This record gives sequence, structure tokens and C-alpha cells, in this order.
Amino acid sequence: MPIPQEGSVAPGFQLPDQNGNTVSLAQFAGKHVVLYFYPKDDTPGCTTEACDFRDESSALTKAGAVVLGVSPDDTKRHQKFAAKFNLPFSLLADTEHEAAEAYGVWGEKTNYGRTFMGITRTTFLIDPQGKVKRVWPKVKVAGHVKEVLAALGGEEPAPAKKALAKKAPASRR
Repeated sequence: MPIPQEGSVAPGFQLPDQNGNTVSLAQFAGKHVVLYFYPKDDTPGCTTEACDFRDESSALTKAGAVVLGVSPDDTKRHQKFAAKFNLPFSLLADTEHEAAEAYGVWGEKTNYGRTFMGITRTTFLIDPQGKVKRVWPKVKVAGHVKEVLAALGGEEPAPAKKALAKKAPASRR
């Protein structure tokens, strides 16, 4: 399936969290949901991303958002990952990749010449009415949580500053 576009209704889901509780998108009606899909627990990029969300959890909560992480790992692996890094939000086990497919983030990937199926790191900001407010496809982890916070505040993050090349004054002959 294609990635849901901004303004479209976010696909519903029901998945177990790290404690075995069933979590659905519908239970968060009236709140912003930061739904982030990541490839695998306890790997460098995924750990950094989870810890960045953890470190900004109070700001995200203050902005009225709930954070939900989704990967194909099972509940036991999620439980170990959440405990190891003291993650204060739910990690959802999408072992059959139903949610990942519904959100268009399950597909063919290549790593070191090997092709396999997996999740493309993507974040969705879902508004209180259940519509996709913002999509970050192929997330680069560094600075990503700040972008999410800026979107929750209704502001865009400042663009990265580029060095301006200075032009030499035109010579007069």
C-alpha cells in the first residue's frame, strides 16, 4: 500500500505492546499520536531514535501527543528494549507487519548487497481527529524528534543554514 498522504484518515490498527496489552489508534481519539515505525529493537539507529523520543517525552506530552513505536519485533524483545533504555511509551509488536503494510512502510530493502523485506523508518503525526497531519518518510534520526516537536507546535523547524559563497567584486578594466 502507498504511504497515507497528509489530510487522509490514518489507518486503524490493534497491536500488542511490550506488556501484552492491546493498543489501538482509536483509543487515542482526541490526542495527537506520534506513530513511528522503526526496523529493529536494540540496533544503533533505532536505539538513538527511541532514546531521543524518551528524552523529549515530557515536551511531547506537554504538546498533547502520545508516542507509539512500531517494529516487527515481538513483545518479549520490546519488553527487554523498553526496560533496558527506560522507554516511557508503548512499543507495538507488528510481527505480521499488518500496520507497516497499511502505512506503506513495509517493503524491499537492501543492505550490503543483500535484499530483504523490512520497515522503512517513517514517522506519522496523526491529529486528534485521526487524520494524518504530517509524514516523515525515510527518517534521518539526528534532529528528527525536534522536527516532530516543531510540527506539534504548528511551526516548521528552521532550515539548515548553508554557507553563502562570497562573490569576488567584479573587476573593472
